[in-house]
Amino acid sequence: MNDSRPVPATPYQHVQHLISRLEQSLLGKRRKLEFAVACILAQGHLLIEDVPGVGKTTLAKSLAYGLGAEFKRVQFTSDLLPSDLIGVTVFQQGSGDFEFKRGPIFTHILLADEINRANPKTQSALLEAMHDGQVSHDGQTILLPQPFFVLATQNSKDNYGTFPLPESQLDRFLMKISLGYPTAALEKRVLKGDYIQPEVQKAELSLSELSRIQGFVRNVHVADEVMDFIYNVVAASREHPAVQVGVSPRGGQALYRACQGLAVVRQRDYATPDDVRELAPLVCGHRVTLNHAQVLTNVDPDENARQIFRDIIMEVDAPL
Repeated sequence: MNDSRPVPATPYQHVQHLISRLEQSLLGKRRKLEFAVACILAQGHLLIEDVPGVGKTTLAKSLAYGLGAEFKRVQFTSDLLPSDLIGVTVFQQGSGDFEFKRGPIFTHILLADEINRANPKTQSALLEAMHDGQVSHDGQTILLPQPFFVLATQNSKDNYGTFPLPESQLDRFLMKISLGYPTAALEKRVLKGDYIQPEVQKAELSLSELSRIQGFVRNVHVADEVMDFIYNVVAASREHPAVQVGVSPRGGQALYRACQGLAVVRQRDYATPDDVRELAPLVCGHRVTLNHAQVLTNVDPDENARQIFRDIIMEVDAPL
């Protein structure tokens, strides 16, 4: 008797279907979408920085809807309070009890829109949540739903009304990417509205499928030669004359995990040196403090940092 049951999709097929669906909302940005999906698969948080109007929020919303998870969006402003994120305890007059009203941080995917418009106190409310998957309130520790991801957008630092993210906050983001402007042909399609809105996209993955793929990612093989390459890049950042404070061991761990995630996106069960070369500027660029006497003053600091890691990659002896 023939078995007519459909063959289950592989993790690679699931991921490729997800990226293809996301690409219908964000035209011509497949490589950036691959980075974003790799970040999620590696169980990291994603920071998207660029000028207003190039699709940062669209990318974040597309990822959220494509993963089929509970999703909440918070527009960060200068008067946003930590309690607006975490929640507040209120007195219930009828029962005489105090009840904790949970804030929007209690979700699977939190879109922190224009995160650098919030004051530092509110930004710091995310630190424990992003690192430990929990929040502390009134002396109690409350676990967040799992999985929990923060997809944050950020305007350029020279925009009016923004607060720079502190190093501790930046370190919570596995990867930092930018989108750039589309090509002329694609921008004309955007002007006509010839793309699919994220809200009407069908979810491509369930939470159980996402969890299964994340487990698969954790088992992606990283050869000793690739591990040595990751370490050498991280160590070289601490000796570079243009870097005041280099990448920490946690930053090296982030690069390792990101390489595993990108390997699955590229349909491999092993990481390669090219994964390291491609990801090091995105994973490590925001984790260093620059020596401003040694960098170009007329270039954006983020681009300076990314260029430093491109130079380090060129200098470090990489495996074939």
